[in-house]
Amino acid sequence: MTGLLKIFFKILVRLNNALLPSYSKKDPFKLSPFQKLILGYRYWALTRFLS
Repeated sequence: MTGLLKIFFKILVRLNNALLPSYSKKDPFKLSPFQKLILGYRYWALTRFLS
């Protein structure tokens, strides 16, 4: 991954941590569809940052 994309995803992950709620301690089967969408988006951004 290029350096510019790495920086972009690093900033994106930090914004997600600051602005979006965390659902890591909740049962994923009991989350609403919108909460699952947020959880999936946060996971997607984090995996792109780490790769």
